[in-house]
Amino acid sequence: MASLQQLTEYCDKRTRRTAFKDFPGAHNGLQVGNDGRVTRIGAAVDAGLVPFETAVARGIDFLIVHHGLFWGGVQPLTGPVYSRYAALVRGNCAVYSSHLPLDAHEEIGNNVLLARQLGLKPKRPFLFHENEAIGWIAPNKLKRSQLCARLEELYPKVTLIDCGPATPKQVGFCSGSGNSAVPQLVAAGVDTLITGELREEWFNYAQEHRLNLICCGHYATEVHGVKALAAELAKKFRLPWEFIETDNPL
Repeated sequence: MASLQQLTEYCDKRTRRTAFKDFPGAHNGLQVGNDGRVTRIGAAVDAGLVPFETAVARGIDFLIVHHGLFWGGVQPLTGPVYSRYAALVRGNCAVYSSHLPLDAHEEIGNNVLLARQLGLKPKRPFLFHENEAIGWIAPNKLKRSQLCARLEELYPKVTLIDCGPATPKQVGFCSGSGNSAVPQLVAAGVDTLITGELREEWFNYAQEHRLNLICCGHYATEVHGVKALAAELAKKFRLPWEFIETDNPL
């Protein structure tokens, strides 16, 4: 058993929570407390009623999420919103959220872990938000077809826009939504982007700028950071942990 304070302090330090500037709705850190004790750690991509109920049913009392509770701003505690909090309180389950810090992290972040899945070594950061680099760039010698074949083994749905070189030289990684990354690729010297999802308009942009854009799903590309943080935390405090899968296809 460990204390809620111990786990929260470790996560804050590991993710540089207090120093990292995220979007206002993120509210990174401990979002819901419990009775102060932790016996089992969980990880999930999204805060939501189903992940919360699943976590409680499995005895989890400290749940790490990537997308937290407050993205919709202030909301009355009625209907489904009430049900979310009621599930947590009744189940004594704390929620800790980490958004951009777990995209950007150079060791346990979504983007470096995405690169390493392909055997690539991230070398340069890009895609800055409030002076913090979110994305990573890795040099590459694999053919585009080899990269895609490996991604298709790892992800349930891969969409390829193959307007760039058959053998990419520099691959950029931006988990989740890559819409803000695409306009920065050329200046960053990147010819191929691996991301979660993109808007329709980037197809023409890829043709005009000779880019490869590869989408693997918003949810699917953001499971890595919460898993890595939960596993590290569990090892540190000698606690069991598990990932709460929600089969989100988006």
